[in-house]
Amino acid sequence: MNILLHQCCGPCSVYPVGVLKGMGHSIAGYWFNPNIHPATEYFKRFETLAQFDREENIPLFTDNIYGLGEFTKNVAHDISGRCTYCYTVRLEATAKKAKYEGFDAFTSTLFYSRYQNHELMKSIALEMSEKYAIDFFYHDFREGWQKGIDCSKERNMYRQSYCGCIYSEEDRYISQINKKINSIIPLP
Repeated sequence: MNILLHQCCGPCSVYPVGVLKGMGHSIAGYWFNPNIHPATEYFKRFETLAQFDREENIPLFTDNIYGLGEFTKNVAHDISGRCTYCYTVRLEATAKKAKYEGFDAFTSTLFYSRYQNHELMKSIALEMSEKYAIDFFYHDFREGWQKGIDCSKERNMYRQSYCGCIYSEEDRYISQINKKINSIIPLP
């Protein structure tokens, strides 16, 4: 099959790309990640991904839209539901792009992460498959979690420590920040 692979970053692409190529599929990448904050992080991830795709001879589509304003506008009123919006907007854009560009199917590197809500993403992807009349190629890439990490480290890829959104960054670092603040100005 000719599959459009939504790519959230380079390190998370390593294992899924290997699996898809190993199955004999033809793939192209698609960069659409309006959740990533700050802009410097967005560009670091994009540069790493673009280099990986060049090395793997994977064509890369991008709409050249940062989109942080739209993302934050749509999740600020319901921060706890931000992941649902994030999965939906990215998987919908991927399904639309795959259909428009004539691919047989679409999938995403999001299905590699142990930290994402896998079943929710799968149900959204299936909904988008039906909406845009294009197949969703399902594979649980989490099976290669450690292999992907090891390979990305061997390749000296930039590796991020949070999913990308400002709220995830806060969740990731809030306890460390509080410890540092409390060590400087102890609370009574």
